[in-house]
Amino acid sequence: QVQLVESGGGLVQPGGSLRLSCTASGRTSSGYTVGWFRQAPEKEREFVATISPSGGSTLYAVSVKGRFTLSRDNAKNTAYLQMDSLKPEDTAVYFCAARFTVLKSNNPAQYDYWGQGTQVTVSS
Repeated sequence: QVQLVESGGGLVQPGGSLRLSCTASGRTSSGYTVGWFRQAPEKEREFVATISPSGGSTLYAVSVKGRFTLSRDNAKNTAYLQMDSLKPEDTAVYFCAARFTVLKSNNPAQYDYWGQGTQVTVSS
């Protein structure tokens, strides 16, 4: 079992930045891929980014590539999603997820563990 807790959400103006954190506890000794997803009201959950267990490989959604950066510190069991140049359309609840495989995935159905989510609102 893995427990995931997100933090760092909030209200930011367009063009601003936020850094989300996802801290894992429990079965963290095994390598696990971390994914970030987001869900806006009345929309389906969509892929944002994912990172391999070592942190050496990442994959981003087209809508955030070049603006968001995903990294991880395995000594702290924490993954970080740095979000720059934020747009109103980035407004959503952001969730982190984990799966015990080295393979990255943009499919939320392939993740086994989820955090509770953190709200990000981009508005002037």
